[in-house]
Amino acid sequence: MGTARQTLSKQERLSGKTAVSNLVREGRYRTEGCLRYCVRPDNGTACSRIVVSVPKRLFKRAVKRNLLKRRIRESFRTQKTLLGSTCADILLTYILPEILPLETIRQDVAAVLRRIAKQTPGT
Repeated sequence: MGTARQTLSKQERLSGKTAVSNLVREGRYRTEGCLRYCVRPDNGTACSRIVVSVPKRLFKRAVKRNLLKRRIRESFRTQKTLLGSTCADILLTYILPEILPLETIRQDVAAVLRRIAKQTPGT
């Protein structure tokens, strides 16, 4: 087994009303491809935490929303090493009204992670 496992552990998932509201209130918003993201650097934890959102107004069916959320989480899980030692809270919101292929979503998530790593140097 390698030392860097490509998992998405409980510690890497942002949960709780207080934590999410702090991110939305204090974070910086940007757009990259099919994603709008909000970043709050220096979250006080040892790793970056994410929360994924797909608006119900864009996709009425839960099956489609869940498909997109799975694709975004999978893209983050396999590319989180692009963040380096950056620790931040990240909200990823899908903004396009059509379902894009996994590879396109992976490229957009990679661009987001690279931009976050460049803007917020690791602690």
